[in-house]
Amino acid sequence: MSGPLIVKGTAAWRYFGDFRAGLLAGQVLVLQVAHPVVAAGVRDHSDYVEDPWTRLMRTAASLSIYIYGGPEGARYEANRLRALHRGFTGVDAEGRRYSALNPRAYAWVHATLVMVPVDTQRFYGKPMTASELDEYYAQMCDVGRLLGLREQDMPPTWPEFERYYAETIDGFGPNGTISTLFETIRTVKKPWRWLPDEQWVRLQRWQHRGQMFVIRGTLPPALRERLGLQWTEQDQRRFDRFRAVVRLAGGLVPTTLRSSLVRRIGRLNVWFRAHPRAYRFLGG
Repeated sequence: MSGPLIVKGTAAWRYFGDFRAGLLAGQVLVLQVAHPVVAAGVRDHSDYVEDPWTRLMRTAASLSIYIYGGPEGARYEANRLRALHRGFTGVDAEGRRYSALNPRAYAWVHATLVMVPVDTQRFYGKPMTASELDEYYAQMCDVGRLLGLREQDMPPTWPEFERYYAETIDGFGPNGTISTLFETIRTVKKPWRWLPDEQWVRLQRWQHRGQMFVIRGTLPPALRERLGLQWTEQDQRRFDRFRAVVRLAGGLVPTTLRSSLVRRIGRLNVWFRAHPRAYRFLGG
């Protein structure tokens, strides 16, 4: 199945860069590292524990390129990502050899990113229609092919993708990388050096409570329970009120503006790729 190019007005263009997707950053990280191969790769090769802010910005920049950077930008970023991950190998928690380009693990990371805009609209906006989901999923399958995913690792239709997604999550449980992620959220270093330590202590406590609340509220309930994350009826009522506020505030922003920042980042990153000296001059 092939979808239309990601251009203005299409489903991926409208929904992928929605600023409310930032509220799902923690959830998608948990879902990614719940996969044993991804967990081992992140444990051995990622710097998110030492510098999660930079890691988050790099991820956002990469996504912006292959969604909003046009076909050439997407191909460049896809080749860069595969070259980057080719050297990520090691031994997982069960003593088995792994590669970050393991087809199923690589496909799972892509699957979590496919689901982010869908979950963003489900939790904080207006759920996509069936026709929008079909168009959006076809476009994201095209992105997956650019990234080197095999056809057999991408379910052909949206309903089949939903089943694959749920069945994969059913096989997940606690692991050391998830525990490290939660500890990193609790102890994360301040994002700016100029921020006074005493202010960051208060902000850090607030961001930890907020991040974990949103993670607990957006994770699939069965996985949340397996991870030992408590969730009460009172928590659900609080989360429903939070969602209503975000939905109302987001609804005041025109659809085309909700993704404008990420689109601009995508175009800027494509320009940097074409002007590597400028990129290096700015510390890239």
